[in-house]
Amino acid sequence: MYQLFFRLVFRHMDPERAHQLAFRWIRLVARVPVLRTFVAAVLAPRYRELRTEALGLRLHSPFGLAAGFDKNAVGIDGLAMTGFDHVEIGTVTGEPQPGNPKKRLFRLVEDRALINRMGFNNDGSLRVAARLAARRPVFRTVVGVNIGKTKAVPEEQAVADYVKSAERLAPYADYLVVNVSSPNTPGLRNLQAVDQLRPLLTAVREAADRSVPGRRVPLLVKIAPDLADEDIDAVADLAVDLGLDGIIATNTTIAREGLGLRSDPALVKETGGLSGAPLKARSLEVLRRLYARVGDRITLVGVGGIENAEDAWQRILAGATLIQGYSGFIYQGPFWARSVHKGLAARLRTSPYATLADAVGADVRTSR
Repeated sequence: MYQLFFRLVFRHMDPERAHQLAFRWIRLVARVPVLRTFVAAVLAPRYRELRTEALGLRLHSPFGLAAGFDKNAVGIDGLAMTGFDHVEIGTVTGEPQPGNPKKRLFRLVEDRALINRMGFNNDGSLRVAARLAARRPVFRTVVGVNIGKTKAVPEEQAVADYVKSAERLAPYADYLVVNVSSPNTPGLRNLQAVDQLRPLLTAVREAADRSVPGRRVPLLVKIAPDLADEDIDAVADLAVDLGLDGIIATNTTIAREGLGLRSDPALVKETGGLSGAPLKARSLEVLRRLYARVGDRITLVGVGGIENAEDAWQRILAGATLIQGYSGFIYQGPFWARSVHKGLAARLRTSPYATLADAVGADVRTSR
């Protein structure tokens, strides 16, 4: 039914407008207790074998929703209702900003991909922090908070901008993510260079500790798939050296490899970050490289091109303890998380591993 509805309605709507409409429906359903309970029972069944411990947290499963869908923390319970066991909000910037001019989101339907140049449109860290403070959770859902640089802030003041967001948002975050890998904020990816990343992560760590005394908020960094292999190694070494809790691999790509011949050439030329199926191979490659470098010393989160349970299982075998998706939700609809959970549980049962934790990184370990 969703595929039919997508073909007849959503496919012909502006993608950003369609996103807003679908998200509004999710939030409306989540506000009605009887509907919320029914939908969660259908879309979010629990599988005991998928229980996961990561970042000092306990989750029903490793599968969650990547940052970008709920930028302003307005629909966390609605998204949990649809089956995501952690929801990463954001990217949130120090100050509110409208993002880039529209049109800024494009579907490459034949390739099951998206191109976005949203530009961190969000309400800003102060308003999002207030919203999180006022939230009364309905479901036990892990909430990640992804922070980025305000576009108007000069690069030399980026650290102070991230610190502002960390101080305001860390008290409400189950984990905190430093996003230095979006291609849609000028100069942002320069912060992935180790000489700039070290002081940034150190400052954010200190800010989070100051704002949440007595609780260490897990801190992760999200990297781009476009980094050279030696730069991936450098970030991995830095993460271990700083005692970082995790790395999210990967953000969207500025490359256009992997797109089919049927894609509209005009869409392919649109600037912005490419997500979805074409990102699958490179994201998996980056994940494997990271795990080979860091092993089990820090938590790796696999994201990028995950469409089904087999993709999720491959990320676990490549070293991911947690998995995230976004584009698959757009193309496959509300039963997507349920399908991934069911398939993951089936793969684990037929595998040689007793638990998901035993499977993490198994392919990389055996290939050494």
